[in-house]
Formats: sequence, structure tokens, C-alpha cells
Amino acid sequence: MRVAFAGTPEFAAAALAALHAAGHELVLVLTQPDRPAGRGMKLNVSAVKQFAQDHALSLAQPRSLRLEGKYPGDAAAAQQALLAAQPDVMVVAAYGLILPQWVLDLPPRGCLNIHASLLPRWRGAAPIHRAIEAGDSQTGITLMQMDAGLDTGDMLSVEAVSIAPTDTTGSLHDTLAALGATMIVQALARMESGERLPALPQPGEGVTYAHKIEKHEALLDWTQPADVIARRIHAFNPFPGASTTMLGETVKIWGATALPSAGATASGTVLRADANGVLVGTRDGCVNLTELQRPGGKRLSAAEFLRGFALPPGTVLGGP
Repeated sequence: MRVAFAGTPEFAAAALAALHAAGHELVLVLTQPDRPAGRGMKLNVSAVKQFAQDHALSLAQPRSLRLEGKYPGDAAAAQQALLAAQPDVMVVAAYGLILPQWVLDLPPRGCLNIHASLLPRWRGAAPIHRAIEAGDSQTGITLMQMDAGLDTGDMLSVEAVSIAPTDTTGSLHDTLAALGATMIVQALARMESGERLPALPQPGEGVTYAHKIEKHEALLDWTQPADVIARRIHAFNPFPGASTTMLGETVKIWGATALPSAGATASGTVLRADANGVLVGTRDGCVNLTELQRPGGKRLSAAEFLRGFALPPGTVLGGP
């Protein structure tokens, strides 16, 4: 099958690699433009672009696909590239640009989206983060026939996975990326064989939106319940990384467990700091911090961290 692909990060690259391995003819790959990142602000090549270059795939990086938008030249060039490619279908995964109607209408079999949630829950930009942050017991992948709305299209296939208490956005991302890659290959195989995939409208109830993660959200508020704090630490691992002030330093927190309190505790107060973790009081319990990172340092277990950072009981950590 002639497939156009639109995606940007590792999540999308997993699906692109699976489609390539399955033997589909990848006639055009769209990904977002290179952007500066890191301390040196060097241009960062997306995971999808890297895969496309490594496998000599035709590549385009328009800043927009809106013909009457801010970058009409980019959009017109992308339109000509898609028309010349003549895809049977377009697969979209975490692309990051809105597809206007002309794109949705161009492939005869439409545009199929790999979305990392059980729609209609967590439509939008950060479904994995928000599912963990909210304490959901499960999430999954929805393959969707795209329409003009924000993740509102008919569902073609849905697979659920459980969210473990220890899951982070990083670990759950890898599970869902692999699942999405498998599901899209299976879906295209069914389409190629002549099967018509059942398209089910999304339920009208249970709609939630996974708003983009902002860096300011990462600062921990110790007046929140213990389980909320622990979930936020897991949700913001690996980006943007939960943080708190600790004796004048902003320290990243990568691992934590919520625990009941044996008695009244002051929110943000260190109750114990040893090889078992940094135990901090919260509104209704305690959070045991198990992996920490000082500015410019490495991620360390609590035992390793405390060898170079004395943290006496009674220390009060930063607030919201």
C-alpha cells in the first residue's frame, strides 16, 4: 500500500519503523521542522526525520499545512509533494500540526491517527502524562479515522493496557508506542485485503482534554495529597521532570511512592532521609522520594544522592 506518514517524536518513529518493516511503500514522510534544543540550542532532528534519512525516504518539513495561513509557501509545497506522491492512505502519529481539510480529503482511504488514549478520554496533546497524573487505572491506543475536529474522528480499533502504580510517562510511552505500531500494521493489512474497518463514533460522554504539559506545572506543591504528588512525579518523568527546592537548590524528583502517615506531619517537612529514601510529609500522608537529581548532576538513587547532600530531618522543602 502507498502510505504517506506524518509524525515527529519517538512515539511516531516506532510506527514508521513498523510500517517500513511490513513492506509498505512509504511515498512521503512529513515531520516538523528542526528546532533548537538543549543548552547549546543546536537544531534538533526529530526521531521521524532521522529514520526517514537513514532509510532514504522522501521527506518534507513544512511549518504549516494551511494554504491561507502564516506559511502559505510551505503549505503549497507540501500539497504538491502529497499530490505527486499519490498515497492511498496517510498515517498520522504525534505530528504536532493541524491537518486542514485538503489533507484529510487527499488520500482515497483518508488519514488514520494513532492516539495514545482510550478516546474520548484524553483528547489532545499529552494523553499519557494526563492519564498517569489523574490516577487512571488503564489507558491504551485508539486508531481513528481523522476528521476536522480535535481527536473526534470515528474509532477503527481500540486496545487497552493497565497503568501500574510504578509506571512513568516514559515507561508507558514505550508500551503504547509498540502497541500503536502493531495496531496500525494490522489495520493496513486488513484494508489491503479488502476488509472494511468498522468505524464507530466516539461516545458523547466521558470526553476529557489532555492539555499540553507546561514547565511551570513541574514544581511540586507539598500541600497536595500524597498520592497526587507521587502521580505527578511519575507523570512528569521524563518531561519536564518534577522539582522542589531543597536547601536553596532546585532538585528534580524522578521516583517516589505515596505512603500513609503514622501521625500529624507538616507539609513539605523532611521526616527521614536515608538509604530507603527521603520521606516528606504532605497534607494527608507522606511521599518517599527514591530518585533525585541536583542541578547539573546525574539522576541518583536516594542513597547515592544523600552521600553528597546532607538533608537533616526537619528541613522544609519548597512550596508551590
